[in-house]
Amino acid sequence: MMRLLIRRACVPLMACAGVVLGAAASAPDLASASVDRLSTPWWKARFEAKQAEIDKGHYDIVWLGDSITQNFEKQGGHAWDDYVPVWNRFYGGRHALNLGFKGDSTCHVLWRLDHGELAFRTPPRLIILLIGANNFGHIHTDAAHTYGGIAHIVDRIHARLPETRILVLGVLPSIRSPWVDENTRTLNAHLSHTLASGRPWVTYQDVGAALMRDGKPDPARFLDPHLVPPDPPLHPAAPSQAEIARMIEPTVNRLLADSAH
Repeated sequence: MMRLLIRRACVPLMACAGVVLGAAASAPDLASASVDRLSTPWWKARFEAKQAEIDKGHYDIVWLGDSITQNFEKQGGHAWDDYVPVWNRFYGGRHALNLGFKGDSTCHVLWRLDHGELAFRTPPRLIILLIGANNFGHIHTDAAHTYGGIAHIVDRIHARLPETRILVLGVLPSIRSPWVDENTRTLNAHLSHTLASGRPWVTYQDVGAALMRDGKPDPARFLDPHLVPPDPPLHPAAPSQAEIARMIEPTVNRLLADSAH
């Protein structure tokens, strides 16, 4: 039975990148609000499809996040955009589910968690959370507020799934603006030093080195410069996505106590 419970989090106040904001969530507080994107047809269709997968499946690993996670489903014709082999290599035999949604911020993940994305038949053993890049984009919430949103997510998961371990990945480096760079560093430092304190079910790992060269983000390691027209470097290319999976594999293997992949 599909659990699509549709209710709006807030009344319209302003529109931003296709997302309806509301009076209950002013811009500074938006990161910790619960906001849907049901007015975006592809997002609504994907949400419903993922609800059906949750309804009928048993999952040991759940990846939860934005387009970087959704890209694991992308099967391209080049080395830089062929992500499916990466997913199959590391997660294909592990009963894994991809809950990545392009353009989502912490507020959208919170809405999804409130509307069926925690209603598993059996609790996943591990949730891998990668979220926050879009907070520094279209909803423009700073590091402090984005940290609050991520903390709300891990606490929401634990309240519903107390036996599930959570691996939180740091927001990845990008080449967008000095403001984004500064807030990415600040957020990741706060996540590293604070998030797991008092939360033994949370593990934090920074995997930004997969996208760096000589101490700076390397455009060659991103998908976006290959696009026509090119976009600012934000999404890891498939080989960088594979490197991220390799970097976290010892942690995943330890938390699952399964065989290394």
